[in-house]
Amino acid sequence: MQLKMDLQYFAGEKTEKATPKKRQDERKKGRVAKSQDVNTAILLLFCFIALFVFGKFMLEKMTSMYEHTFTELIHWQVTVDSISKIFTGISMETGKIVAPIMVIAVIGGIGANLLQVGFLYTTEPLKMDLKRINPIQGAKRIFSLRAIVELLKSFFKIAVVGAITFFIIWKYKDDMLMTAFLNAEGALAFYAKVAIIMAVSAAVALLFLSIFDYAYQKFDFEKNIRMSKQDIKDEYKNIEGDPLIRSKIKERQRQIATRRMMSEVPNADVVITNPTHYAIAIKYDEEVASAPYVLAKGVDLVALKIKEIAKAHDVHTVENRPLARALYDAVEIGDVIPEEFYQAIAEILAYVYRLENKV
Repeated sequence: MQLKMDLQYFAGEKTEKATPKKRQDERKKGRVAKSQDVNTAILLLFCFIALFVFGKFMLEKMTSMYEHTFTELIHWQVTVDSISKIFTGISMETGKIVAPIMVIAVIGGIGANLLQVGFLYTTEPLKMDLKRINPIQGAKRIFSLRAIVELLKSFFKIAVVGAITFFIIWKYKDDMLMTAFLNAEGALAFYAKVAIIMAVSAAVALLFLSIFDYAYQKFDFEKNIRMSKQDIKDEYKNIEGDPLIRSKIKERQRQIATRRMMSEVPNADVVITNPTHYAIAIKYDEEVASAPYVLAKGVDLVALKIKEIAKAHDVHTVENRPLARALYDAVEIGDVIPEEFYQAIAEILAYVYRLENKV
């Protein structure tokens, strides 16, 4: 088992689930799990429901427009101005007729996309990509397993819609024969009702099938965005930075901090040493802090450098092994001395001040 996992790792086999960053990057490119069947089914269902609700309104508007056309407009003289007025009027009336369907269709289309992927705006799919017009890649897509699955899905949907249509026609076959005894308006109303029933039934069936299609699309999407262990490792490096680079940056930061610290040593009142392993530079300035504070500290080579700078700038060095070790562990650079060290530091500073004839 371990050997198999190692082989998968070195072969770069994509066996791991996509990371959140990978999903976010794919989303920015417009690649999300989405079923077009869900959009189509919801759009059809909304449109047919709108047709059923606003059908009477649309019929009245169409009838009124035809009556107006054949009773008034037919007597108009054919001129540029009259044709312009007729075209404008008919366009406005046609817009009023189809407006309910168009508004419902827009709402249904937006709602279907929000239901699947939420709000997503990206121009990435619109960018020029020569791979899309590659005939070899195009042939691979045409004859791929995904294309075969889509073809089978289309045949199945046609079969389902055909079966529903046949069932409804068979159910109303006797009533259809009886329309021979109805007037034109009655026959039209009957066939409109049957057509709406067939349309809504087919849309509901497609909506039910689209749930399975969405599940398949999500499965296929998850499969396509899988990552190999090396991909995850590379992504982590890109996010956190290469360990070697990070170590160099930290080393550079340490060097800068050390140089800044060393530049403060000449301002110290005293340097307390171990004497070879530890060095702590102390300063007391009432305007800066209410107690003595640490300007610099270090061990080994850094301690040696602190002592060299202190000697070069005539800063007194006092050896106190336990105090130097305790201060190094307890106080950071820039911090004031804790109360437990006040007595010891006061004695050392008093000694230094006497040497410098400050008191």
